[in-house]
Amino acid sequence: MVDLAVNFKVGYSHLVLANPNIDPWIPPVGEKIIIPKQILIPEEFVSLSKNLIIINLPEMTLYYFKNKNFFIAPIGIGEIGNLPPLGIYAIIKKQEKPIWYPPPSIRLKDPTLPKMIPPGPDNPLGDYALYLSRGLYAIHGTNKPYSIGRRTTHGCIRLYPEDIKFLFDNTPIGTLVQITYEPYKIAIENNEIFIQVFPDIENLIHSPFKYIIKKLDFLTKKRKVNYQIDLIFLEKILEKKDGLIYKIGIIK
Repeated sequence: MVDLAVNFKVGYSHLVLANPNIDPWIPPVGEKIIIPKQILIPEEFVSLSKNLIIINLPEMTLYYFKNKNFFIAPIGIGEIGNLPPLGIYAIIKKQEKPIWYPPPSIRLKDPTLPKMIPPGPDNPLGDYALYLSRGLYAIHGTNKPYSIGRRTTHGCIRLYPEDIKFLFDNTPIGTLVQITYEPYKIAIENNEIFIQVFPDIENLIHSPFKYIIKKLDFLTKKRKVNYQIDLIFLEKILEKKDGLIYKIGIIK
C-alpha cells in the first residue's frame, strides 16, 4: 500500500484506514482496494479567510483556500511529541532548492549528520520550502514520498513534490497558516448531515459523541433548524475511524 499511496497521491494512513481488513504490506491478489479521494470540507474551514492555509493534523491534510478556489493535499506530520503548536502562523520566506541545517535536537539523535545539507537527493526538505513565522517550522517537499500520510517529521509539514511545487508557485509571502486539530469533520449539504472521522492521534477529545453533538447544535442553531441523526450508526462510525464520508442524519 506504500506504493499505491504514492501512485495515487493519497496519504499512506488514509489508504490503510480505508482498507482496515487488508494487509498493507501484502494485499491479496485480486482484492479490491478503496482509494480515499473524497474530502469533506467543514464550513468553518471555508469561511475563515479568502487566502488561508489550514493544516488539520489528525487528518494529515493541508487545505489552501484562495478566493473561491481551493487546493487539498495529503501531508506528513511530526512524530509523537513533535507536533507544532496549534494556532496561526504566517509564511515569512519562500526558498527554492533550500539548504537544510539540522537543528541541535536532531543532530543529538544522529551525530553523524553534517551541520549543513545542500540541495539534492539527500536533502529531506525536497526542492521547495515555505518557512513559517513561529519556531523552526516549515511546509516543504520531501526526498521520501512514501513518508506522506505518516508521522515521520520533527514538526514540519511534508508534501509530495508536485504538491509543494504548486503551493510554492501559488502562495504569496504573508499568507496565513492555521494549524488545527479536527478529527471529526461535519458538513451539512442539501439538508443532509455528513461526517468524516479520523483517529484522535493525540487523544485530545475525551468524549467524541458529546463533541460531535455540540458541533451539530452549533451548526443547526445558526441555521435556525432542527436535525435528526442515527445515533447507532454514528457510534459505529466512531469505532471505525476509517476516514470515509458517511451520511448520519437530516435537517428537519
